[in-house]
Amino acid sequence: MSGGLLIAGTTSDAGKSVVTAGICRWLARQGVKVAPFKAQNMSLNSFVTREGAEIGRAQAMQAQAARVEPTALMNPVLLKPGGDRTSQVVLMGRPVGEMSARGFFGTAGPAERPPSAEASAGSAASPGDRLRGGRQEALLATVLDCLAQLRGTYDAVICEGAGSPAEINLRRTDIVNMGVARNAGLPVLVVGDIDRGGVFASFFGTVALLSPEDQALVAGFLVNKFRGDVSLLEPGLDMLHGLTGRRSYGVLPFRHGLGIDEEDGLRVSLRGAVRESAVSSPVGEDILRVAVCAVPLMSNFTDVDALAAEPGVVVRFVDRAEELADADLVIVPGTRGTVKALAWLRERGLAEAITRRAAEGRPVLGICGGYQILGQHIEDEVESRAGHVDGLGLLPVRVRFAREKTLARPAGEAFGERVEGYEIHHGVAEVTGGDPFMCDDEGNSLDGCRVGAVWGTHWHGSLESDGFRRAFLREVAAAAGRRFVPAPGTSFAALREEQLDLLGDLIEEHADTDALWRLIESGAPQGLPFIPPGAPA
Repeated sequence: MSGGLLIAGTTSDAGKSVVTAGICRWLARQGVKVAPFKAQNMSLNSFVTREGAEIGRAQAMQAQAARVEPTALMNPVLLKPGGDRTSQVVLMGRPVGEMSARGFFGTAGPAERPPSAEASAGSAASPGDRLRGGRQEALLATVLDCLAQLRGTYDAVICEGAGSPAEINLRRTDIVNMGVARNAGLPVLVVGDIDRGGVFASFFGTVALLSPEDQALVAGFLVNKFRGDVSLLEPGLDMLHGLTGRRSYGVLPFRHGLGIDEEDGLRVSLRGAVRESAVSSPVGEDILRVAVCAVPLMSNFTDVDALAAEPGVVVRFVDRAEELADADLVIVPGTRGTVKALAWLRERGLAEAITRRAAEGRPVLGICGGYQILGQHIEDEVESRAGHVDGLGLLPVRVRFAREKTLARPAGEAFGERVEGYEIHHGVAEVTGGDPFMCDDEGNSLDGCRVGAVWGTHWHGSLESDGFRRAFLREVAAAAGRRFVPAPGTSFAALREEQLDLLGDLIEEHADTDALWRLIESGAPQGLPFIPPGAPA
């Protein structure tokens, strides 16, 4: 078997990431060597691979579903939105500069900041040099090369599109939807979110806005998030088949808790898998309330999922000072805009509330950008170009933003427990006091620091280390005066595997897997009819 499939969607958040992961897990169970792929991702929720490349967390999650190690090949282009309508462009896991949307999609002249130092160091034929030409389609060769390498290594590659394939204003420069499908000869399955309503019109309109060449690759549809009796839906699917000549490949029921490691947004985060999963009752007499400040450009909001998986821990996102009053732990999370987030905290009175609770000995944790915010001073000529900015002064840390981004997968100890994480930041911290937080085996500081009940670290994902998380929560409970006891057997990795198995179950039980198998092996059916009007000239 050597095949592939592109999962497109009628809209953003139709379920492309989840369906892709589900198909990867289903195939992996069949003994198929499968890999995920997304040519271009726009997300602040990213991950660092073992070789030190930054990719979207959705692709890392899909690789876990496929039971393979994630690599930069699986997400060659990552856009990380920043301020002023610009995004940092990450190519093959490394940042190469900031660009405006108009500059990136090639609709106007350059509107970019100067490329980063690492981009300038590239060869004349590097992706970074092609990017600085201001044309997204110049990256198509890189994207197709990555896909070809994956297809040469794996039995099947399940690709995820972005947004909708019928974004007619962007089709000329598309490198993630039909642009990839056409160049790689991939069949396309369109996913629609029926929970939003209008799914039949969305399916029909998506096909009808594509060119004849693009339409020839759209094999059919997959309905997602259906509630109710499927028999009531079947007449509509039959009529859609009659109108388009394209069949349905399944109807996936609505399930809570399946939005794991998706792309972005606080709304997605609040709907996240662990937060909605049923967990056991608290072990101790008290619960712990965790308030996460919903800072602008929040990155890696999944850092708190492991806390929410603990019985008796309640996690919520907040944007008002009064919402911190009953919190036992306040978290200032990572952000793509550290200085902007700091200003936002001050404007909303959250900074004052955090400072006051720290003075009272009540727990505060800063992660990555949040750690930098808790420090004394920030010198930023890279991200915000704001120069010198005073932090909250809760930790003895001075931060200087470097042009080169730190991308690493560190490991160490804290509270006598093993802890692992990953680093994604431009800020370089100089710690001038306090107690070490993340240490090596001999107790030497690796990252972060602690002063009283205030902790800070650059390590994303550290709370997924079960022993460390439980030890940290015991410290928080003691400082907060709560009779909370962490559950001894909670395994975050096991919970993740259960969720990925649920995704595989959805595909296996509710999709036509025989038809999916043929599609992946043999491509789109021949003779699919053209649906007018097609793409505009």
